[in-house]
Amino acid sequence: MRKAAAALFLAGLVPLLGRRPAGPPSPGETQEEGRTWTARPDEAADRAVESALRWLAGPESYVPRDGSFLLGDAENPAPVAVTALAALAFLAHGECEGRGQYGSIVAGAVSYLLRHQVHAPGRVDDGYFRADNDKLSRTHGHGYATLCLAEALGRAGYTKESPIPGEKAVRSALVRAVRFIERIQGPSGGWYYYPYRDPESHEGSVTITLVQALRAARNAGIKVDIHVIRRAESYVHRLQRRDGSFRYMLGSERPSTMGLTAAAIATLNMTGIYDDPAIAKGLAWLKSQERFRQARRRFMGEDGFPFPFYERLYLAQAYWQSRSLAHWKRWFAREKAYLLKLQKSRGSWTSKKYGAVYATAVNCLVLQMPYNYLPIFQR
Repeated sequence: MRKAAAALFLAGLVPLLGRRPAGPPSPGETQEEGRTWTARPDEAADRAVESALRWLAGPESYVPRDGSFLLGDAENPAPVAVTALAALAFLAHGECEGRGQYGSIVAGAVSYLLRHQVHAPGRVDDGYFRADNDKLSRTHGHGYATLCLAEALGRAGYTKESPIPGEKAVRSALVRAVRFIERIQGPSGGWYYYPYRDPESHEGSVTITLVQALRAARNAGIKVDIHVIRRAESYVHRLQRRDGSFRYMLGSERPSTMGLTAAAIATLNMTGIYDDPAIAKGLAWLKSQERFRQARRRFMGEDGFPFPFYERLYLAQAYWQSRSLAHWKRWFAREKAYLLKLQKSRGSWTSKKYGAVYATAVNCLVLQMPYNYLPIFQR
């Protein structure tokens, strides 16, 4: 199993060797059990996304002078993570850095992230993305920032005349970001919130962001230590409970959640594992919880969930990248209708904890997943 996972993880090397891989499909198309399936145009969802992106690019959200996004009255401001997620929302729409309707927005966000990477050769935190006014992003934010740069690199059209950062700068930043992730992996195989190697602390919600960042960087041609991936894979497998759900961390007695279970499945997918008893059991547990999730949301709304946007993002990935799209189609139809109902007239969604930009960016990523523009989300 590990050899197969390693081979799949390193499959990103194939394009670099001059051979066109069998996949992924063209944007808007995906594969389901050997058949090509085209995402049907959905005018309501398209309008919602267009409205949301206009809001994200507008003066209520975006700061052109430095490429960041406004956090408003967020209880827990996290500018590095939010800027990366907002840029990913534009990339998922097919935008390219420096080109297209929102190319300047992507370019600004990339510049912001590059300016907020630690340059300290020889120190543990060399390559870490951080900002002085950011007390929350930490390693979650580093994972999202690394993912954003890797996806931007794959879509960018660099030219000598372009005012955006060059390919060399982005690649150099990615190499250092990857080495930082490798350096701070704990002996358990997981990672924790803080930017250093902690022998005792580790947990699943950080681990998904960092493994996904490594997969995206590998797809962009950055060398990744396969032993780091194997340790992460082993860590996630050990998080699984007998009922198929995944716990918060090893030894944790906390109840399992749908968000953490979906994130664990997505982590295994990112290591190259798609067919595995652990994934099948995890998906079965998620499906068994859907009825309770729907009932709780009807009575309590978003307040009935501790991390509703995080949960939605990783549920979308776990279902979208499963072998069959049958459950995805049912789940996505319900989730889309719910999101369209909650969207504000100007195009945004709200989050008391992390702010409207965060909520809007994450919901855009979910709504745009079937269009397959971001390589990291492709089936």
